[in-house]
Formats: sequence, C-alpha cells, structure tokens
Amino acid sequence: MAFFEMVKTALKTVVKRPVTILYPAQAAKKTPISRGHVVFDGNKCISCSICQRKCPSQAIVLNKEAKSWQINRFRCVVCNSCVDICPSKCLFMDTQYTAPAMAKGVDTFTITYVKPAKPE
Repeated sequence: MAFFEMVKTALKTVVKRPVTILYPAQAAKKTPISRGHVVFDGNKCISCSICQRKCPSQAIVLNKEAKSWQINRFRCVVCNSCVDICPSKCLFMDTQYTAPAMAKGVDTFTITYVKPAKPE
C-alpha cells in the first residue's frame, strides 16, 4: 500500500506547481515583520558593545578605539537580538533581503556619534 501513496504523491507534484520559490531569481514575499538584514546608524551608536555581547553567532565586532562597527553578513543569523537589546536604537531590521554575495561579507561602518556637552 505504501507504493500507491508514493505514486499519488508523485502525480500531485507533476500536476501542481512547486511550493518553494527560486530565490534570488524570484523575489520573496515581504511583510512588515520580515527580517531582511541588520541596518546600522553610526550617528546614534554610543559604543556600548551590548550588541556584540548578545550576538549568538558572534557576527558583530565593535572597536571602540578605531570607532568602527563591523558585521559579518555570512555569520549573521538575522535573529533580531542585537536590534532588541540596543539602548540607543542605532540598529534596526530592514525588510529588504540583501543580494546574494560570493565575496567576503563583512561590512564596516564608522561611528560618528558625538557625546552631547553637559549643561552647566
């Protein structure tokens, strides 16, 4: 009887179209809660390094001396934990997927945040 179940499934797949899409040839559906990739705003970053400590895949590297923030796109699992934990809200999740990459996927950003002067 298992043979007939297999034949039934095989005939269904011949008649119906595939369930999956051919990404990146066809664009994926985007919703307001889609997680495409992490976007960084260097004007708001206070160099607290909480995002680096909370990243489960260790894709984020913050260098306080050089005032640089790096993310390895190949290591990032798009879990949203860095975005949720950021106190200055300099990270957010874009709904656009990044283009497929074949080269080194490390993006480096410069932190340009200037600490406001204390009021006298």
